[in-house]
Amino acid sequence: QVQLVESGGGSVQAGGSLRLSCVVSGFTYSDYAMAWFRQAPENEREEVAVIDSEGSARYDDSVKGRFTISQPNAKNTLYLQMDSLKPEDTATYYCAAAHWWGIGYPAPDEYNAWGQGTQVTVSS
Repeated sequence: QVQLVESGGGSVQAGGSLRLSCVVSGFTYSDYAMAWFRQAPENEREEVAVIDSEGSARYDDSVKGRFTISQPNAKNTLYLQMDSLKPEDTATYYCAAAHWWGIGYPAPDEYNAWGQGTQVTVSS
């Protein structure tokens, strides 16, 4: 059974930093994509950053240059380093995993494993 467990959320002032972690277990595919999504109240869930099994990454325009997705231990742990945080980054952040071998990256509904979420609150 695949399990994803996020941690590292919290409250921070604007301009500060947080690092989110997602521990992945039971995920045995060698071809995959893993991503961070976020959802603010009354908003739809949106993809923040995604990385595939070859190390290629993509970022939403709103976080480019501020957030970094990484996976230093292959698929065991996924990180999201968040710098220069803004109040509009406030949301619940989720990690997700997909068995993926296609061109590009998965659509949100193609992820079949999700974490429970971790809250990030950025105050001005």
